[in-house]
Amino acid sequence: MASGEEDRTVEEKETNNKKRTKGAIATAWLTFYNIAMTAGWLVLAVVMVRYYLQKGTHKGLYKNIARTLKFSQTFALLEVGHCAIGIVRTSVIVTGVQVCSRIFMVWFITNSIRQIQNEESVILFVVVWTITEITRYSFYTFNLLNHLPYFIKWARYNMFIVMYPLGVIGELLTIHAALPYVRRSGMYSLRLPNKYNVSFDYYYFLIIVMLSYIPLFPQLYFHMLRQRRRVLHGEIVVEKDE
Repeated sequence: MASGEEDRTVEEKETNNKKRTKGAIATAWLTFYNIAMTAGWLVLAVVMVRYYLQKGTHKGLYKNIARTLKFSQTFALLEVGHCAIGIVRTSVIVTGVQVCSRIFMVWFITNSIRQIQNEESVILFVVVWTITEITRYSFYTFNLLNHLPYFIKWARYNMFIVMYPLGVIGELLTIHAALPYVRRSGMYSLRLPNKYNVSFDYYYFLIIVMLSYIPLFPQLYFHMLRQRRRVLHGEIVVEKDE
């Protein structure tokens, strides 16, 4: 009996040690990831400010930052993986929608249609993303290090009130500006007849994407408002199962 209990004790200790090791590795990786993403967005911010001070205009700015922006958004796909394997307790669906929508805006809208790259709406959503992501990744980094300054916590749960709507406005205006070029060029569209016997019109797809903001944006926005009440004011918020 004693031997059996000792064996169970040893097994429990080994299991606990493995969990602690995995937890330490996950924390180290997340800390590195968030520091890297904070630095990347800070570099982007510096490049944008320097460009505007030198040129005095936003025209040509997107082309100057396109490579860094595309890399940062593609790298952000790792966040979906973090949720999927459980090292971050966030909905895979919510994270996936947010990350993929930004990749879509960068790769399949702004990067693909050069005629809209100098639109003010492009600069609007890029500036909003930059401010939001510097704040968000800084929050995660300091939180993982257990040294979270209050002003970063405050910024994380207050700035979104203005930034989220501004970002959505910038994205929608950019997609709207792209519609005439998409319609004329027929880009990414598949017309009948073809060997696949399938038709796809990118123009109408973009209209559907714009309409999808109507149900999706309020859900994300009010989710953040609930999080804000919980974190800043200590309110107990009952979340519905997702």
